[in-house]
Amino acid sequence: MVDNMKKILVVEDDATLVDILRYNLSREGYLVLVASDGIQAIDKARQEKPDLILLDIMLPEIDGLEVCRILRKEMNTPILMLTAKTEEIDKVVGLELGADDYITKPFSLRELMARIRALIRRSTMVSFDTGRHPPPLKAGNLEVDMVRRQATLKGVPLVLRLKEFDMLAFLVRNRGQVFSRSQLLDEVWGYDFEGDTRTVDVHIRWLREKLEESPSQPQCLLTVWGIGYKFEG
Repeated sequence: MVDNMKKILVVEDDATLVDILRYNLSREGYLVLVASDGIQAIDKARQEKPDLILLDIMLPEIDGLEVCRILRKEMNTPILMLTAKTEEIDKVVGLELGADDYITKPFSLRELMARIRALIRRSTMVSFDTGRHPPPLKAGNLEVDMVRRQATLKGVPLVLRLKEFDMLAFLVRNRGQVFSRSQLLDEVWGYDFEGDTRTVDVHIRWLREKLEESPSQPQCLLTVWGIGYKFEG
């Protein structure tokens, strides 16, 4: 096994789909781990520390939403949820519990691979060219280091999900400008997202809980009624 192979934990109880995913992910150069129920998923994630978790919602023992909730408290590993459900509420709940993205069955393997690459790239994006590091973005007591992908508030590191960081960095970089929810989806997710604009509201709420002294009365992540959001600071 090559030391730098990225590990993907596939959590799925459909054996046929597992075989398809294992074959195609292996062809892309990933090391594939498999769990067929929620309990196995939690155990393997803790033991193997994969680079990404491909997590089905409908699972034996413990469903994918609960698995997501448990693991998100312990690790920042990107979680891409698989769901056969078409109700948008199920997808929003998954995002609220800490999933980074989701894709609805049936899906194209090409789109799945693109999403996996994007999530892994964001989670490992580190520049080693010290001569070309851009300076951190600063706004009051907030500092956003784009190279290390780390944000600090009053010197204290913030624990941010992948797209929380991307959204915060984009808004800070463009502070004072108002962006619609659709614009934020395009800028932060970077492809045609299946979900609706409530995804943006979920991430804004998460960020307010970490940035604002009073999240219900935000001072920096502001709502511009009828339009969208902006960062002031």
